[in-house]
Amino acid sequence: MYRVIMLNDDVTTMDFVVEILCSIFDKSNEEAVDLMMKVHRSGRAVIARYIYDVAHTKQKQATERARAQGFPFRIDIEEDK
Repeated sequence: MYRVIMLNDDVTTMDFVVEILCSIFDKSNEEAVDLMMKVHRSGRAVIARYIYDVAHTKQKQATERARAQGFPFRIDIEEDK
Protein backbone atom coordinates (compact mmCIF):
# COMPACT_ATOMS: atom_id res chain seq x y z
CA MET A 1 0.00 0.00 0.00
CA TYR A 2 1.01 3.59 -0.63
CA ARG A 3 0.15 6.79 1.20
CA VAL A 4 -1.11 9.72 -0.84
CA ILE A 5 0.17 12.90 0.77
CA MET A 6 -1.15 16.36 -0.03
CA LEU A 7 1.20 19.30 0.46
CA ASN A 8 0.23 22.85 1.33
CA ASP A 9 0.98 25.85 -0.86
CA ASP A 10 0.01 29.50 -0.71
CA VAL A 11 -1.64 29.69 -4.14
CA THR A 12 -4.06 26.78 -4.57
CA THR A 13 -7.47 27.76 -3.27
CA MET A 14 -9.16 25.92 -0.44
CA ASP A 15 -12.26 25.42 -2.59
CA PHE A 16 -10.19 23.74 -5.29
CA VAL A 17 -8.56 21.41 -2.75
CA VAL A 18 -11.95 20.41 -1.34
CA GLU A 19 -13.28 19.79 -4.85
CA ILE A 20 -10.28 17.54 -5.66
CA LEU A 21 -10.72 15.60 -2.43
CA CYS A 22 -14.41 15.03 -3.16
CA SER A 23 -14.26 14.32 -6.89
CA ILE A 24 -11.01 12.36 -7.20
CA PHE A 25 -10.49 10.91 -3.73
CA ASP A 26 -14.19 10.21 -2.99
CA LYS A 27 -14.25 12.14 0.29
CA SER A 28 -17.44 13.61 1.71
CA ASN A 29 -17.53 17.40 1.82
CA GLU A 30 -17.07 17.36 5.60
CA GLU A 31 -14.11 14.98 5.42
CA ALA A 32 -12.58 17.01 2.56
CA VAL A 33 -12.82 20.25 4.55
CA ASP A 34 -11.23 18.56 7.59
CA LEU A 35 -8.35 17.19 5.48
CA MET A 36 -7.85 20.51 3.70
CA MET A 37 -7.59 22.31 7.06
CA LYS A 38 -5.15 19.69 8.35
CA VAL A 39 -2.94 20.27 5.29
CA HIS A 40 -3.28 24.03 5.71
CA ARG A 41 -2.26 23.93 9.39
CA SER A 42 0.50 21.34 9.30
CA GLY A 43 1.85 21.68 5.76
CA ARG A 44 0.98 18.15 4.69
CA ALA A 45 -1.35 15.28 5.45
CA VAL A 46 -2.02 11.72 4.37
CA ILE A 47 -5.30 11.90 2.49
CA ALA A 48 -5.63 8.26 1.36
CA ARG A 49 -4.00 4.85 1.04
CA TYR A 50 -4.14 2.80 -2.16
CA ILE A 51 -2.22 0.23 -4.13
CA TYR A 52 0.48 1.94 -6.20
CA ASP A 53 -1.38 2.02 -9.53
CA VAL A 54 -4.47 3.63 -8.01
CA ALA A 55 -2.39 6.12 -5.98
CA HIS A 56 -0.39 7.11 -9.06
CA THR A 57 -3.50 7.48 -11.24
CA LYS A 58 -5.26 9.70 -8.68
CA GLN A 59 -2.09 11.76 -8.20
CA LYS A 60 -1.88 12.30 -11.96
CA GLN A 61 -5.57 13.24 -12.26
CA ALA A 62 -5.33 15.77 -9.44
CA THR A 63 -2.09 17.29 -10.73
CA GLU A 64 -3.38 17.62 -14.29
CA ARG A 65 -6.59 19.29 -13.11
CA ALA A 66 -4.57 21.69 -10.93
CA ARG A 67 -2.20 22.63 -13.75
CA ALA A 68 -5.16 23.25 -16.06
CA GLN A 69 -6.44 25.75 -13.47
CA GLY A 70 -2.99 27.30 -12.97
CA PHE A 71 -2.40 25.95 -9.45
CA PRO A 72 0.96 24.60 -8.15
CA PHE A 73 -0.95 21.97 -6.12
CA ARG A 74 1.24 18.99 -5.18
CA ILE A 75 0.62 15.43 -4.07
CA ASP A 76 3.33 12.91 -3.19
CA ILE A 77 3.16 9.14 -2.91
CA GLU A 78 5.12 7.19 -0.29
CA GLU A 79 5.22 3.51 0.46
CA ASP A 80 3.20 2.76 3.59
CA LYS A 81 5.65 0.82 5.74
